[in-house]
Amino acid sequence: MAKITLQIASLTLLCSVLFHANAATNSDPEALKTAFIKEQISKGVQQAEVEQFLATSTFDQSIIDAITKPWEAKPWHQYYPIFLTDKRLEKGLAFWKENHAVINKAAEKFNVDPQIIVAIIGIETFYGGYMGNHRVQDALYTLGFYYPPRATFFRSEYANLMSLIKEEQLDNSTLKGSYAGAMGYGQFIPSSYRHYAVDFDGDGRRDLLTSKADAIGSVANYFHQHGWQKGQPVALLLNHTSTQAPKAKVWTKEKLHYKVSDILSPTLSLATNQDIDASQKALLVKLEQPDNAEYWLGLKNFYVITRYNRSPLYAMAVYQFSQQLNAHYQR
Repeated sequence: MAKITLQIASLTLLCSVLFHANAATNSDPEALKTAFIKEQISKGVQQAEVEQFLATSTFDQSIIDAITKPWEAKPWHQYYPIFLTDKRLEKGLAFWKENHAVINKAAEKFNVDPQIIVAIIGIETFYGGYMGNHRVQDALYTLGFYYPPRATFFRSEYANLMSLIKEEQLDNSTLKGSYAGAMGYGQFIPSSYRHYAVDFDGDGRRDLLTSKADAIGSVANYFHQHGWQKGQPVALLLNHTSTQAPKAKVWTKEKLHYKVSDILSPTLSLATNQDIDASQKALLVKLEQPDNAEYWLGLKNFYVITRYNRSPLYAMAVYQFSQQLNAHYQR
């Protein structure tokens, strides 16, 4: 009898452990919230504080609608006209001229190209014009507990938001952002805000919501921390002369594993003759045009842009916009 009792007790304990361990994979919001509370308590957060944060969060169906229909799902020929516009270019040049001293300082301090800083802020928020109108807390709550495909990631961001609000003394009642919970001029998610934001105007705060200087410095720092190589190429157009698909597979957001020499071939070559290190890591990008496919060789700096947003379409839009900005600014 004692042996049976021991086995039952062990089984009960095992079931309890498995329940909490697997809660993160459970799609039941209430189970996820219970597990979240326990996890936050284990990190030293008071239970009442976590419960209050959850209680003041609201599910927003528009968030789910937005994340299931991202712009990046469009083909390239429909995607790029959204961002590569004369209006954005004019605004970007004005922003660069207005903030040239801070941009140059950030570019020098963090060893990045100034045009990439200007391009990111322009693509993300039209230079502060569109920072998002979703309550950040509700966005991350909705995705963290009601969007199973990426719930684990967004629950982590929800937890980071709790910490960020206290650390930076943010006014949570007015904290607005994108449907994915990104904030400020550069649209930093909470974890990126905590890890990469810098106080670049010297006022003692890391303010990405209202300080252009902090936003500029923080974008530069983000690229620096992810390995941006100043003055080096980003992507090179390729000439594809075969009716067959290239031997190298198109990049699908994995870590770099190809070398340039693995991608180039007699039927897939550089569109412009130039010297290039064939041993460096690279990736293959395919852009859908109305009547054909366009191929590009993405180098390390292209991959760094995808650390900001994993979409190759986004990275290409940022790159091409940065080229437009630089060409016009240097005139």
